[in-house]
Amino acid sequence: MTETPPAPARVRILLCDDHVVVRAGLLALLGSEPDIEVVGEAGSGEEAVVLAARLAPDVVLMDLQLGEGIDGVEATRRIAADGTAHVLVLTTYDTDADITRAIEAGATGYLLKAERPEELFAAIRSAAQGRTTLSAPVASRVMARMRSPRPSLTDRERDILAQLSQGLGNRDIARALFISEATVKTHLSRIYDKLGVDTRAGAVAVAKEQRLLP
Repeated sequence: MTETPPAPARVRILLCDDHVVVRAGLLALLGSEPDIEVVGEAGSGEEAVVLAARLAPDVVLMDLQLGEGIDGVEATRRIAADGTAHVLVLTTYDTDADITRAIEAGATGYLLKAERPEELFAAIRSAAQGRTTLSAPVASRVMARMRSPRPSLTDRERDILAQLSQGLGNRDIARALFISEATVKTHLSRIYDKLGVDTRAGAVAVAKEQRLLP
């Protein structure tokens, strides 16, 4: 009598996206795979952190922009720090700053929503085993950034970046450096251009990655 081999372990998934329609679509899509099981859904970063601790999924599919409350990066940081699950980012955002922040927060992989279902399934299985998976465009951006020379910042721009990293606003930076707010804005514009970002958080994230801050 031939014994039937045991069925492969199912990958337990927690979905986190603030759009109900997106979650419903992912639920239907993932339901087509016999070895993938969605055990929970979260509509906010805070809810994802709580459910990850309670349900102990293998993988959390995490969007980055989650409306009010903490964003996907902060939720990823908390879940990764707790060690309850691997986080696979699934988003439409592929800027250098978004990628850097997510990876630094502890994301196991970074996938774009434009990927084919087969790529998503494979990424989920890889993430469950702790293997890194990046969408091709994301991988290309990461490699390009690694190969590119570090941006050259002036001493004043470095001073402003240091103040940014402490969470100071333009007015406080101007006071601390004895310059006008208009001058701060001009320097910020140049910093954004050099670092390839468009937000303060992005500038700080890239600056840390490139070791531009003391």
